[in-house]
Parts: sequence; C-alpha cells; structure tokens
Amino acid sequence: MTTRESPRRREVLDVLRAAPAPLGVAEAARRMGLHPNTVRFHLDALVADGLAERRAVAPTGPGRPRTVYTVRPGMDRGGHRDYRLLARMVLSRWAAADPAEARAEAMETGRAWGRFLVDPLPPYEPATPERSVAALLTLLDGLGFAPQPEGRASLPQGRASRPEGGASRPQGEGRADGETGRTPERIRLRHCPFLELAEERSALVCPIHLGLMQGALAELGAPLTATALEPFAEPDSCVAHLAGTTPG
Repeated sequence: MTTRESPRRREVLDVLRAAPAPLGVAEAARRMGLHPNTVRFHLDALVADGLAERRAVAPTGPGRPRTVYTVRPGMDRGGHRDYRLLARMVLSRWAAADPAEARAEAMETGRAWGRFLVDPLPPYEPATPERSVAALLTLLDGLGFAPQPEGRASLPQGRASRPEGGASRPQGEGRADGETGRTPERIRLRHCPFLELAEERSALVCPIHLGLMQGALAELGAPLTATALEPFAEPDSCVAHLAGTTPG
C-alpha cells in the first residue's frame, strides 16, 4: 500500500513534516492519539517507500540509543498531478504556429517516439507484414489504444530467411520476394489514451498518433506504413489505414 492509498499513513507523514525535530514512535503516537504499534507500522512503511528516514540518536542519559524518524528531504511525491494541463500548454504553443508547420512537427514528433518505443524484431527474422503489424499492435495495445485489425490486403513480403546452414526452408514456411501475404488493411483504435486532448486539439494529437505508427513501422524495416488516420471515424473509434511501401 502506498502513501497515496493510505490516509492514515499520510497523517503520519504530515505529523513528521510538522514536527520541529525528529520524532520517536511514542512521541508520534501521542501526537496522533494512536497506539504506538500502529504508528510504528506506518513509520516503517514510510521508510520502505523512501518518504521517511530512520536513525538512532545517542541517549541523553543511561540507556540504549533512541530510534527517531524524520521526513526524507525532497518534494512531496504524494500530491496532486496535472499532466493534462501540461500537455494542453505544450499543444497550445504548437496551435499558435502555422497549421501546416504544426502538423508536420507533430507528425515528426510521433515518428521519433514510434522509433523509440517499438520493440525490435528478433535477430534474423525478416520484417514481414505479418510480423511488423503484430509488433505495431503490441505497441499500440501497450499504450492503451485497444487496437483491432480489420480487413485483409495483399502486401509485399520481405525476403524469407534461410535456416542455419543455408538449407532451403521447407515448403509453406516463409515466402520469397514478390509473393504476397494477407495483412490488415486498417487498424481500428477503440480507445484513445489522450481522448480529451484529442477532442480539443485533434489537428495536433492525431498526427502524433499517425506519426507514431509510421515511425514504429519504419524502425522495424516493415514493407508497409500507416498512410492515414481517421479521427473519430465512428463514435467509438478512430481508424488507421495501412498500405505497402515501394522498395527504395
């Protein structure tokens, strides 16, 4: 349980923060009107969470050192967050620019992050459309888009790899250049992790999403790309369209 999930632990932290000097378990318990064992439990949890420090101080008279607790120096990490406001501030700066330039910059930002976020394919596995789309779907699902592939299209396959030793791959495994496989024509995005921002600034947020897919597929060396993204194509989803790329 974290401090944010425990109001009692938050109270203990507030007592430590308000104290002019480090507190022992008994002192903190008296200030809170709680049993010392209850306070000790929460103090130890705060130490484990990295929010408080425990140390021993020399006794003023005979006896063993006394254990005291104090708040760990640093910003309070249990407070309110508003990343949506930060995102709105950044997007508003883009929105003030030329629309075409803003869209281009949003697309390139998405591409850069797509290249960074996508997991690479295993070594020696060709970037076939099937493998590339599977990696893209994994990325989109992990980001919260709830992707759903739809339709089937014939797209060019990458070069089939040969097993170790150079022997030919058995019939039915892989495809040679020029052959085609059936892959999705589009991907329906049934959830938007930035929904409120997309509704407010779709001209900027949606190009980021499209660029994200393009960058991921480019990083994989995929023989296809995302050509377009229809924001809110249906009341419950957006639709990304895929198409094969021309070998360069």
